[in-house]
Amino acid sequence: MKYINILAGSLALSLSLASLNTTAAEAPAAKERVVIQVSDADTSKWNLALNNAKNIQQAYGAGKVDIEIVTYGPGIGMLKSDSVIAKRIEEAKQTGIAIVACQNTMKGMKLTNDDMLPNTSYVPSGVVEIIKKEREGYAYIRP
Repeated sequence: MKYINILAGSLALSLSLASLNTTAAEAPAAKERVVIQVSDADTSKWNLALNNAKNIQQAYGAGKVDIEIVTYGPGIGMLKSDSVIAKRIEEAKQTGIAIVACQNTMKGMKLTNDDMLPNTSYVPSGVVEIIKKEREGYAYIRP
C-alpha cells in the first residue's frame, strides 16, 4: 500500500511540474523597459537620445519595450514649443516613446505648460523619476 501511495504521489508531482513548465513556456515575455536621461541643451545629445530610443524599438519591437525619456535642467529647452527638434520629438511620441518634462526645472526656468510642445507629459522631479524607474527595473541610458 505504501508503494502505491508513493507512486501516486510521484505521478502527481510529475504532472504538477509538467503543468508549471507548460505555463511558463506559454507566458508572454516581459517587456523590456528603458529610461533615457536628457539634461543637456545640446541638440546632438537630443538626437542621439531619440536615435537610441528608435533603435531600441526596432531591435525589440515597439510593442515589446517601454521607453521613457526624462528631461530636466538645460535639456528641457528642447521640449519648448519653439524647439528646433520639435518634429522629431512628436514623431517619437507617436511611436509610443514617453517624453516627460521635470516640473522642478520648469518652475526654476519660469516655464509653464503653455510654453511646452503639445502633448508633453510632466513629472514633479526628473531625477526622482529616473530613480523610480530604476527601482522598477528600467535600464538606464544617458547619451
